[in-house]
Amino acid sequence: MPRQTVYFVRAALIQLGIGFTFGALMLSNKGIPYEPTLWRLLFPHVEIVLLGWTMQLAMGVALWILPRISGARKYGNERFGWAAFGLLNAGVLAVAMGYWVGSDAAALAMVGRVAEFLAAVLFALQVWSRVKPIAGAAAQQANE
Repeated sequence: MPRQTVYFVRAALIQLGIGFTFGALMLSNKGIPYEPTLWRLLFPHVEIVLLGWTMQLAMGVALWILPRISGARKYGNERFGWAAFGLLNAGVLAVAMGYWVGSDAAALAMVGRVAEFLAAVLFALQVWSRVKPIAGAAAQQANE
């Protein structure tokens, strides 16, 4: 398994644990109200689970499962992947903190969204050359 995949999947699992913890705290607070400010974790919880867990896991699995390129760069330009990893995690953290702090940090959430978008673009650039039809399927499509 490529090193980038390992980092993406491990970071996704860490964020899954954090997201589940936030969700469990809010759910327990719903059953037995003990801290009304816990509801401020709702949007960070959604951000961490949807982008921190789901998106990061999908990116890690895609890096592993897409066909490799022959040659030295068999996984594409890995610098794009590492930059995507850093930007995605920084973006999730910035958006979650922006939501948690509240309206005073709307700019922080916006910076986080831009970082997440750039992470998706860089990841797409890394795997772009690996997304292609199988040689036999390409020849069959050409004959049709």
